[in-house]
Amino acid sequence: MQWQASWIWLEGEPSPRNAWVCFRKSFELDRHASRLEEARLSITADSRYVLYVNGQLVGRGPVRSWPFEQSYDTYDLHHLLRPGRNCLAVLVTHFGVSTFSYVRGRGGLLAQLELSTGDGRTTLGTDGSWKVHRHLGYSRRTTRISPQQGFVEQLDARAWPGEWTDPVYDDSGWEDAKIVGPAGTPPWERLVPRDIPFLTEEVLHPTRVVSLHSVVPPQVAVAVDMRTIMMPDSADHAEQVQYAGFLATILRADGEGTARLLLSKPWLGDGIAASVNGQVYWADRMTRTPTGRELHLELSAGDNLLLVYVCGSDHADPLRLALDSDLGLELVPPLGGESPFVAIGPLGSRVVRNFDFSRPLEYDEAAVQRISSCASAADLHAWSHLLRPVPPELVSPADVFTLCTWPRRRERLSTGKDVEAMVVPSQDPGVAPILRAGDTELVLDFGQEVSGYLFLDVEASEGTVIDLYGFEFMEDDYRQDTVGLDNTLRYTCREGRQRYVSPQRRGLRYLMLTVRHARAPLRVHGVGVVQSTYPVSQAGTFRCSDPLLNDIWEISRLTTKLCMEDTFVDCPAYEQTFWVGDSRNEALIAYYLFGAEGLVRRCLRLVPGSRRYTPLYMDQVPSGWVSVIPNWTFLWVMACREYYERTGDLAFVQGIWPDIQYTLDHYLQHINGDGLLEISAWNLLDWAPIDQPNSGVVTHQNCFLVRALMDADELGRSAGDETARRYAERARELAAAINAHLWCPQHRAYIDSIHADGRRSDTLSMQTQVVALLTGVAEGDRAEVVRSYIASPPAGWVQIGSPFMSFFLYEAMVRQGMYAQMLEDVRHKYGIMLEHGATTCWETFPGALGARYTRSHCHAWSAAPGYFLGAYVLGVRPGGPGWRRVIVAPQPCDLAWARGSVPLPRGDRVDVSWRRSGQKLLLRVERPREVELEVVPPEGYELEVEERVRDIAPQ
Repeated sequence: MQWQASWIWLEGEPSPRNAWVCFRKSFELDRHASRLEEARLSITADSRYVLYVNGQLVGRGPVRSWPFEQSYDTYDLHHLLRPGRNCLAVLVTHFGVSTFSYVRGRGGLLAQLELSTGDGRTTLGTDGSWKVHRHLGYSRRTTRISPQQGFVEQLDARAWPGEWTDPVYDDSGWEDAKIVGPAGTPPWERLVPRDIPFLTEEVLHPTRVVSLHSVVPPQVAVAVDMRTIMMPDSADHAEQVQYAGFLATILRADGEGTARLLLSKPWLGDGIAASVNGQVYWADRMTRTPTGRELHLELSAGDNLLLVYVCGSDHADPLRLALDSDLGLELVPPLGGESPFVAIGPLGSRVVRNFDFSRPLEYDEAAVQRISSCASAADLHAWSHLLRPVPPELVSPADVFTLCTWPRRRERLSTGKDVEAMVVPSQDPGVAPILRAGDTELVLDFGQEVSGYLFLDVEASEGTVIDLYGFEFMEDDYRQDTVGLDNTLRYTCREGRQRYVSPQRRGLRYLMLTVRHARAPLRVHGVGVVQSTYPVSQAGTFRCSDPLLNDIWEISRLTTKLCMEDTFVDCPAYEQTFWVGDSRNEALIAYYLFGAEGLVRRCLRLVPGSRRYTPLYMDQVPSGWVSVIPNWTFLWVMACREYYERTGDLAFVQGIWPDIQYTLDHYLQHINGDGLLEISAWNLLDWAPIDQPNSGVVTHQNCFLVRALMDADELGRSAGDETARRYAERARELAAAINAHLWCPQHRAYIDSIHADGRRSDTLSMQTQVVALLTGVAEGDRAEVVRSYIASPPAGWVQIGSPFMSFFLYEAMVRQGMYAQMLEDVRHKYGIMLEHGATTCWETFPGALGARYTRSHCHAWSAAPGYFLGAYVLGVRPGGPGWRRVIVAPQPCDLAWARGSVPLPRGDRVDVSWRRSGQKLLLRVERPREVELEVVPPEGYELEVEERVRDIAPQ
């Protein structure tokens, strides 16, 4: 690609916070436009774009990438251009902050249209002739969706014409674009073409109306970005920070009485307090609620000083503050200013690196006590050196999440046919009625988890507000609100019929739709999701004699599908983050369910880009959070070997091999005098109380390093590097050190860790034993002992806490021939999910992380049955690189029959079915002719095999 276009932006701040910017370029095609042979548009933007051509939405992008390897997309526009006036229109969203999938750069758009006719070629690129204008409908005063994502979306359709993308729209009042620089301008040092297909788009509608309520919201619901207030430079990164400070405002009441206060700051614990007129309420005096902490205040008539104290860690969750009272309440600036708040502090602050919480935050505790006792705004002047007005852009005046989850009053009503018609796509719209007692709240159920872009098609009176809130789980009278995820959208209607498609991806199952300030009933022609996932051309199948296993396989399939975007993501709701270690298991699952080798290759190649920030590769990429989980890097090395086994792609191995050497060589620099890996990092494996300190020797990650070193030996020699044998030698040395120093003869088990101060862990966990056996560290008699623990976990040991860890448990089980026990564990643990209505796999098992069931209800690291049922019950496994040889070794256990298909890496599939007849197994296999087959009978069975072969279709 020869770039002639320039990066463009608008005048002003290079990297504005939460900016929505519109670009247009109009051009003429003569009457010979039908002779166009080619019309290709290449485009990228910082941070995200939505492309329209002649008013039609064409695509979204770019895929996530490192800024120094900026990805661009290419579209064929041949069918969209026409004789006469044409228009390219682009909506660019620039975050202005780093997230878990974006490293802060600066605002910019780069696009180049190449037209080809019989008369020659014409190039039309972004330059100073393009028109640009801020989108005035989107509020910039919104909070972060979550620490992992960008900003909440609130659009006032009255403030910006919906026709701005059309060719006939008059943009003469817009500014000329500002040229930032040519292709190659930092931070976008290199431009790389998109390396995966465009994602699918499928329109989904809700399946039912769950409920209709009349609701009255609280009087005040605001959200404040305390992180940026206290540590302004934190917009440049996504690290955890710690601080201590205050937020102050005046509550002006029209009389004397009480008010209800809600304070919410996820994950903060007890580091929060409130003070009203000098009366201090520490966290232990507040009532815990599902979404925060609640307090009843005594207010005087007139001005009341409210101070909110925040102390602790912050990863970009807003401080939510809501008030409700029979009094008239107003928030007033204590010392003047554009927003109703002033900040006091920080009294102490620091950036937390690699989960190092061993050093406590240092702050002025005496100042905290004195500031808390301030009884009036005049008392604040004593702290003038710490006082700062809070900029309006850091305060969201309409916190839709709290408005939806903390109403003053909520009354259930019966639904009628007009309401229920909202979920039926037809000529006749559904109707959301106006209710006398309050706003109209509807809860809609999609029948399963969905992932994509919300849309509305409505007829409304001007000024009608539609608040949308997506959540994942409800059961009987319990609704699990998405604390830590502001999964909301506010759309304020213009008069008449209008359609809106959100540019922000969301994951949800249930959609709360609340109508406020309507002067006429809202007529709903359509509401739903444009579901968007990674496209696959083939799919695995599985059925067996146990309906429970069939349902478990199906929720594993849907989970994996919804977590396949431009990378694997942990979940479509809370994070949408590519976690490197998670994706090793997800890749194996996806091979069996969808193939998806292109997505796996893209994920693996993204990881080494983090070497610009750390030689010990980051655990989520690309990201502004430089966080290291050593196991995640070791799993990445394992995934590279498994990708080679899957595809036989030697060019991939040769390309990635230097990056594997680079990070492993740096890890080997952390081997201590005992021959063990000793490191300060986020030493995580499972959401369970394993003794896995963030500084010291952790047994499970030493074991996984052994496995990574052995896989590096194999990869390096495949790449033609005979010196890679040194990694196998280091693996043997490390395994010997583990057995010498981390085995406890008294308990006949591997201990979890040795702390940095030399203290040996007294914790024994199933996780550590599983990994020691799985990686081959446990050998001989020790392997037999550990195997007995897996067969019968000892009481009092730390048990498996997440389906992610269960994947490794199942790997260990099948390697030991414990197929029946693996199936029973699957039935039990995943059966609990199905019992509670799950359509996708949970992040954790009930009780972990303090949740009633789980935090995320759709988590790809949990879809293990999608792999193990195909690989071991059907029994289809590779017999060498590229699957040119396939082994079929079914394990019937207690099943009467099973059948299914496993995709092959070059297309096509292997079909397997078997049925038990006494001790005889009737096996049928159909395969492509070029695939060699080896059949292995299960122990104790006689095989009767029917083999069929398919020829390659003629080209």
